[in-house]
Amino acid sequence: MNYLFKALNDETRRQILELLKEKDMTAGEIADAFKISKPSISHHLDILKRADLVSSEKVGQFITYTINTTILEDVLQWILTLKK
Repeated sequence: MNYLFKALNDETRRQILELLKEKDMTAGEIADAFKISKPSISHHLDILKRADLVSSEKVGQFITYTINTTILEDVLQWILTLKK
């Protein structure tokens, strides 16, 4: 869960999740939405993958990223248990 909170702690990574909420995207499409280098976007995507917030699939020469909402549901359930 530490990876998850680290991933969510960064504004750029939260923005990437917002983009992926709308549709699956390639790394290039994600990078085009930001004014930072492609290696930086790759680093952010790697952190999101380690946190299980996104998954990736190689299709031809492109890697497509998809948001994983299951992990967010698990975290929300955990947070709700703290309220009891």
